[in-house]
Amino acid sequence: MLKKNHEFKRLYNKGKSAVSGCAVVYCRQNGRKENRLGVTVSTKIGGAVQRNLIRRRLKEIYRLSEDRVSSGYDIVIVARMRSRYAGFGELESSVISLLRKLNIISQQVAAVNQDMGGWM
Repeated sequence: MLKKNHEFKRLYNKGKSAVSGCAVVYCRQNGRKENRLGVTVSTKIGGAVQRNLIRRRLKEIYRLSEDRVSSGYDIVIVARMRSRYAGFGELESSVISLLRKLNIISQQVAAVNQDMGGWM
């Protein structure tokens, strides 16, 4: 888990990024065997309850697809304003497509997650 401000700043400045309406994903190799995740939700998006809901959804989306994400990356997901109004399915497809754009996830993940039937 990424927690320190300098880790986020390094990723923003030196990492690759992909953007959609709901989120921005930054990634950079970290030289470790595991991935580290950071999630950012601005106060502009809403109050604490709304931000925590979005944060929990983004963490769950990553958790469901974690086994298909290449290892050795620092990944930060930044929620954008549209994520406030997006359902779980829309948010999930957005994040998965961004991970695919960055070439850090296999193509099979979309089919597996759709088979779950949008349970959230």
